[in-house]
Amino acid sequence: MVYTLLIWKRRIEDILIYPFIWWGNILSRRKPLSDNYEIFFFFPFYHIGGAEKVHTLISAAAGGRKAIIFFTRKSGNDFFLQDFVSAGHKIIDLSSYTDNKLKYWNNLVYRGIISAYINQQPGKKMVFNGQSNFGYKLSRWIKPEIPQVELIHSFGSFSYIRIPFIEFYRETIMISKTRILDHLNLYKNYGIPVVYNDRITYILNGIPLPEQVSDKSQNGKELRLLYAGRDTPEKRVHIVRAIGQACLKAGLPVSVQFMGDVSGALKGLAHSNEIFYGNISDPERIHGIYENTDILLITSGEEGFPMVVMEAMARGCIILATPVGDLSVHIMQGINGFLFSQISDEQKIIREAVEIINKLQSDPSLLMAISSANIKYAREHFGLVSFEKHYQKLFDKYLS
Repeated sequence: MVYTLLIWKRRIEDILIYPFIWWGNILSRRKPLSDNYEIFFFFPFYHIGGAEKVHTLISAAAGGRKAIIFFTRKSGNDFFLQDFVSAGHKIIDLSSYTDNKLKYWNNLVYRGIISAYINQQPGKKMVFNGQSNFGYKLSRWIKPEIPQVELIHSFGSFSYIRIPFIEFYRETIMISKTRILDHLNLYKNYGIPVVYNDRITYILNGIPLPEQVSDKSQNGKELRLLYAGRDTPEKRVHIVRAIGQACLKAGLPVSVQFMGDVSGALKGLAHSNEIFYGNISDPERIHGIYENTDILLITSGEEGFPMVVMEAMARGCIILATPVGDLSVHIMQGINGFLFSQISDEQKIIREAVEIINKLQSDPSLLMAISSANIKYAREHFGLVSFEKHYQKLFDKYLS
């Protein structure tokens, strides 16, 4: 079976890199950590992104515990760095050593250094890996009695990267019920022992909810569409632009707003109905943009459950989205948004978007009803209180 082959491949690699691990262990004694910690977080980035936002909230939920955060990849910007700092934990950026392909031996040596730091710490402690490749490669060298927990945001590359290391994790946190089923199917196809099925725990992400929000109203005015996020390939930002242009051709008055740096995906001059905000870190300004938005567009080819959907729903925005990840769990057709009929046919997505936008444009009562339903749904499902309680319970489980 595939799983058995991957385990043997990892074991052979373990033998080959052991001299680097040994040397890292020696170096750790020359410069030990200056303090003791209960939680060792491994996150790849602190730049802008939904996963990074979740990581800041998890770090904050551990505020009562003494923790250290290791960043293992070079971040594109420092968008969320201050949020991590505000959580009150020690921060170490390892990326110059662990994310340098020209000096890859440093990555191997630092597996030895960091694993020794963790293994030598006194008292109860745990490792939390938020989709860090380095964190997975490190897991093999952590003492078995030290609990390790992983967080998986969606079904993608890390769903496969983690397989040779799955035996080292006591628990796997997933944010999407749909993606849990995807992983269970992968386990079955790869011959992964069924014991690992029971190690998956579902914890829905949460957000800070705005105190006061007004329902959207539409009286023949221009509808304001919004894309919020990065321009990575799976987001397919070009479809958002195409929807905006198709609406104009159909005579529908719309503006298309882009919150986040999408310059890598959208080339050339902006169209007359487009507004580009770039990356925004001010919460009040972000709130204002959502308040001045009628419809959030999600055109992704794959997702877990995007944070921006929670943020938009909490402010009464209508969701138009591809049926990926857990969007079908939370978006009920015509009640708090609309799901396109499929994922791959981009032209059909564009046509359906124009039809839905036309429907909302011509029926102000429908827009208002969906807006109101979204505000209520977000307050019942997406608050931070439940999110924080789940993570505090997780930390208590392994550290108390």
